[in-house]
Amino acid sequence: MSQTVPVPHGLPMDRNAGPFDPPREITALRDIRPVSPLHFPDGHEGWLVTGYEAVRQLMADTRFSSRGDLGVMHVPYETPGMPPATEPSPQIPGLFISMDAPDQTRLRRKLIGAFTVRRMKQLEDHIIDITERRLDAMAALTPPVDLVEEFALPVPSLVICELLGVPYADRETFQVNSAKFLVKDQSLDEKMAAFGAMFSYLAGLVTGKRAEPGEDILSDLARDEDLSIEELTGIAFLLLLAGHETTANMLALGTFALLEHPEQLAALRADPELAPDAVEELMRYLSVADIFYRYATEDIELCGETITKGSTVVISLLAANRDPQRFDNPDTLDIRRKARGHTSFGHGPHQCLGQQLARIEMRAGFAGLLRRFPTLELAVPAGEVRLRTDMNIYGVHELPVTWTETNR
Repeated sequence: MSQTVPVPHGLPMDRNAGPFDPPREITALRDIRPVSPLHFPDGHEGWLVTGYEAVRQLMADTRFSSRGDLGVMHVPYETPGMPPATEPSPQIPGLFISMDAPDQTRLRRKLIGAFTVRRMKQLEDHIIDITERRLDAMAALTPPVDLVEEFALPVPSLVICELLGVPYADRETFQVNSAKFLVKDQSLDEKMAAFGAMFSYLAGLVTGKRAEPGEDILSDLARDEDLSIEELTGIAFLLLLAGHETTANMLALGTFALLEHPEQLAALRADPELAPDAVEELMRYLSVADIFYRYATEDIELCGETITKGSTVVISLLAANRDPQRFDNPDTLDIRRKARGHTSFGHGPHQCLGQQLARIEMRAGFAGLLRRFPTLELAVPAGEVRLRTDMNIYGVHELPVTWTETNR
């Protein structure tokens, strides 16, 4: 290589280039060495993959395993109060995001029918109705309000609770526990307590659905006698966590990004038909589910680098989505961009099952919010918005907003 760059010691995580951009160190590394060695805090010598083509190749290559029980999956950042892993993690039944074929394929196939494009389109009017009702409730409040609490979190929570058959009245319990589970530096005991509480709750829920199924996705799965209660619980955990956390953070962080790019906000408000392209661009630009891991099951060559068997490989989807080799002016938010092909929903066998649902929720959410609140603005300076740099899914903890005109 004509240029060299120091091997990072730990994954750079400080959002020092701005709230919406990758850390400067990751951007510099991607431009010089998109498949780079990475020194882990526990002494492991692993890899960091940041280039678009390299990320796509890796995520499609089944030799890079998603399983945590094959070998130690090392953590690329300091975790106060949590000792370094010294042995593989046990596989959790039903949690197919941490499985490979054939187990992952078997469980994923059980869900494909529930998340088809056609079925999601049939739900679109209902999702719009849920969104409008939340906007009505928000409009009745006296600003300033926290957009996360009043809109960004309730909309996907309501949608996923209805789809899965989870009582919405229980939302506070699972939201609190999922947040604890996703905190990066939470102690192992606290993480396991939150995880155990969610699993106990969901085990009771799916057991009830097996006895008396209703008209929802978990009931449909519970009718399948090939699935054990443990597998049903793991699937429910994954769907519930992914179904509200990612979309909630996209709605809040996406609104923050639009408010900080007033020309893009004005363009979208003037032409609501831009909403589908705007959603894809915001997904690319923000990539709230950024960091993923794989385990090399053999020596593998990737873009000119040899990744040795047993290595933990860290993937940055945000860095890949900002790769100038794939997207022109990648650090510019452009809602007219045709951003399809971004990696925000993953790629390969683990590509997100719920991506069409998320798109519908975001299109309804952003379009409705901008129409109903034409003078929406931040209620605090942008620098005071609390970023979720401490969480495994990025976003904002709160987004204080205000408005001045009577809402339509």
